[in-house]
Amino acid sequence: MEGVFLSMVLMLSVFLGFELISKVPATLHTPLMSGANAISGITVVGALISAGGELGDLPTYLGAAAVMFAMINVVGGYMVTNRMLSMFKKKDKSQPGDKS
Repeated sequence: MEGVFLSMVLMLSVFLGFELISKVPATLHTPLMSGANAISGITVVGALISAGGELGDLPTYLGAAAVMFAMINVVGGYMVTNRMLSMFKKKDKSQPGDKS
């Protein structure tokens, strides 16, 4: 019965997350991405604790996988944030070959 309850919570959270993110305007994605990166950083710390603990083989392997996936999320999030911030920079109007 607990598995059914947890599955329902997972499905509802996926649906709610999709609905919330799809309604966010483009100008707010950068601050939200920075907040998500901070949360993923906390996930990395928890995964390191799980991977380094003397809890057995399975928790160590799952912790190592969690570290890998969380780091991919953090690095990808910062890359997307950097790209979005570069879209708001002013372009240089001088043309190559101009003599000014």
